[in-house]
Amino acid sequence: MYSDFAARLASSIWPDFGRTPSRSTETPEITGLSTVVVDGNFPWTIVRLETDAGVTGIGESYPSPGVHEVITDYFEPVLVGENPLDVERLYHLMRESLSGRGSQEGIGTIAISGIELALWDAAGKILEQPVYQLLGGKMRDEVRMYADCHAGEGMVEAALNEQPNETYEAEAYARAARAAVDDGFEMIKFDLDVPSGRDIDTLARHFDGPEIEHKRGLVEAVTEEVGDEAEVAVDLHWNFSVEATEKLCAALEPYDLAWIEDPLPPENADALATLNRSVAQPLLTGENRYGRHGFRDLVETEAVSFVAPDVPKTGGIAETKKIAELADTYYLTMCPHNIGSPVATMAGVHVGATVPNFLALEFHARDVPWWDDLVASDEALIRDGTIAVPDEPGLGIELDWDVVEEHRKE
Repeated sequence: MYSDFAARLASSIWPDFGRTPSRSTETPEITGLSTVVVDGNFPWTIVRLETDAGVTGIGESYPSPGVHEVITDYFEPVLVGENPLDVERLYHLMRESLSGRGSQEGIGTIAISGIELALWDAAGKILEQPVYQLLGGKMRDEVRMYADCHAGEGMVEAALNEQPNETYEAEAYARAARAAVDDGFEMIKFDLDVPSGRDIDTLARHFDGPEIEHKRGLVEAVTEEVGDEAEVAVDLHWNFSVEATEKLCAALEPYDLAWIEDPLPPENADALATLNRSVAQPLLTGENRYGRHGFRDLVETEAVSFVAPDVPKTGGIAETKKIAELADTYYLTMCPHNIGSPVATMAGVHVGATVPNFLALEFHARDVPWWDDLVASDEALIRDGTIAVPDEPGLGIELDWDVVEEHRKE
């Protein structure tokens, strides 16, 4: 009786209470999928999802060989005719359709991630809402970015040839740190798995005293240059052993680093948990993990202090939000990995806006002078080391397709 009274009261106040909302148009349908690869500092695979509602959703898949074929040859027939508003259902449909052939991790998940971003963008545009609103609303008005810094030119060539290079000298690291801080970044990161000029067996994952000292000198130069102006983190790219990382962390302890990233190969959470209990510095990992299931052992073993999923790789926007929520049950913080274009970056911004345990999103394209030109806007996306959470529908940006075409990679 009370429920009937409540319904009558509600209907007297809100005449549409209890009614199924009517739509002025028919249910939208997906009409096609296509990709274009932009030749940035990484090959950025941009996904275009067309609908019969006059809306095009844009997404991005993590750089990976074969991802274009998976999207256009396999997933386009699966998705054409489906409702783009059913983002979560279509995410599971894609995983189920590719079950046993990469839908749990690898190229299949990477392809699904890029499409999922485009679905959210399309859904937001159709519903005239920003993605963060569809995810439950925002917790912050701007998202902090951290700058991945490289100290000069020739880094890749020098690393491949294991030759001494100005890139890896302490003075070059200090200059790069100063440039990033002067650009407004209050958090910066450097690679430490770099050649010192000595001939060593890197496969053994062991580093002797001079190698440790080389890396300690790089960190000392950066931290002395920036002082309290910025937090400093370092990346090891899975190249160390537990023993070597313990020695390195002991040498770096005086410098109060924000985190040590990817010290061990990504497969063994137990080994990482052992390391985490033995060193003073916070550890971070996650860019090579897929979905919340791939993060479960990291979280439950308390192997790290920071989780770092890559949005267009780990499953997309909704899955990254679920990873953050899983991490939050153990009071862990999220700092998403990001090497993408403005599309992947804005996907990370929407996730960062909606979860409480977000700290910062990576920016890896300071060496790409036309990065901002990809966006059809006169204003830079990143200002003073932050990105304002947009109120425009979808991801909140549109690409300048002339600039995309100019930098297109065949």
